[in-house]
Amino acid sequence: MSDAIVVREARLAPVPLTVYLAHANEPVERPDGSDAASLFADRRDVIVARVNGELVDLATRLVDGDSVEPVTAEDPEGLAVLRHSCAHVLAQAVQQVNPDAKLGIGPPIKDGFYYDFDVARPFTPDDLAELEKRMTAIIKAGQKFARRVVTDDEARTELEFQPYKLLLIDAKGGGPDAAQDPDIMEVGGAELTMYDNVDRRDQTVWTDLCRGPHVPTTRFIPANAFKLMRTAAVYWLSDERNPQLQRIYGTAWATKDDMRAHLTFLEEAAKRDHRRLGAELDLFSFPEQIGSGLAVFHPKGGVVRREMEDYSRRRHEEAGYEFVNTPHITKGALFATSGHLDWYADGMYPPMHLDADFEADGTVRKPGQDYYLKPMNCPMHNLIFDARGRSYRELPLRMFEFGTVYRYEKSGVVHGLTRVRGMTQDDAHIYCTPEQLEDEVLGVVRFMQHIYASFGFSDVKIELSTRPAKSIGSDQVWELAEGVL
Repeated sequence: MSDAIVVREARLAPVPLTVYLAHANEPVERPDGSDAASLFADRRDVIVARVNGELVDLATRLVDGDSVEPVTAEDPEGLAVLRHSCAHVLAQAVQQVNPDAKLGIGPPIKDGFYYDFDVARPFTPDDLAELEKRMTAIIKAGQKFARRVVTDDEARTELEFQPYKLLLIDAKGGGPDAAQDPDIMEVGGAELTMYDNVDRRDQTVWTDLCRGPHVPTTRFIPANAFKLMRTAAVYWLSDERNPQLQRIYGTAWATKDDMRAHLTFLEEAAKRDHRRLGAELDLFSFPEQIGSGLAVFHPKGGVVRREMEDYSRRRHEEAGYEFVNTPHITKGALFATSGHLDWYADGMYPPMHLDADFEADGTVRKPGQDYYLKPMNCPMHNLIFDARGRSYRELPLRMFEFGTVYRYEKSGVVHGLTRVRGMTQDDAHIYCTPEQLEDEVLGVVRFMQHIYASFGFSDVKIELSTRPAKSIGSDQVWELAEGVL
């Protein structure tokens, strides 16, 4: 990141603004009404600015006292802006080909961007090739991204034929919650804004609802450093209760060399993709008849899995863990007690209502109960601990099991064996006194490091989880636990 620039009032100067380089304190005069772009006119690499800590367009007008920093496409935040601008170019190209296409959302993501569309038929590889050509033409045309503030009613009028944008306005309304969702780039903050793509004749050629910021013009997107990668069917906002849309994924980079390096990495990774190897080696598969994210292991895969389980069980027992087993489903009341239904119900499969008993005339003699596929094993291990009285002499008590759990991952994030809806965890829980806690934590960390190293993972990153916004338990317990961690 380059040095910050501070804009101050020049009380004795003939112009009202003076710019100070933070490291040199050398004043540079600027006329009243100057924008951020005027500070970096000699730098082609600056694409947005950070004014008073907020990322903004270079066209943002400065006022006395503003602190300004340049942001380039080499910066992570700048690269995200470039990618989001590229997503807008994609949407414009799609509507050039298909004016009836309904627009969803188009955020930047790791290594690129996507945009969702409601179209009559799925996109094909030939469609992507045509769209890339149109995007290149738009980029070379140097269209300006022009921001303007609109009211809710004005936005609804302009977007009356874009039902998904109207849903965003209704759900977010430019309110404070909008900016909390990193995937929703259209709305956020205290106001709604539209971005017009303006050509060199100063004519608006395309518009989208967006909170920005964007690069100054499409020419700031390197025409040789983007590529459309693939398509996918997704549900609007990843909710299967919503309509299904067509998503186009793309990648975009600051330079052509960066993109080439990324594509080379993907080619090499594809050769080692576990999904590909799983099929080629006849290890596992994901039958469509069973459902997304639910794997079956073939005989060869079963051998691998059994060897891993046998090794893990042996190592756990050597470390003083005792093996237990728990069922796959349970009454909902257990997860209500544990807090899972309050905090994590969206990540659980819906309940099965069972055990109801009816009279001959249909009246309920005995009401039924909701049963859930378990998303985790913790509550059941607690019940094992509570099954009888315990002595402090039994502590620490270490339980573990190969517990199969089910989590309702959204369809857009399910990926091979790394993001699934059904998995068997090498799961453990330790019951100990507060005085034993630190030794147990150290023991767990060392145990995990050794297990990972046994499978060839020597460079392991461990993240510390502190108290989340959604939690149960007293402040004192959390303070003790976090302190020990």
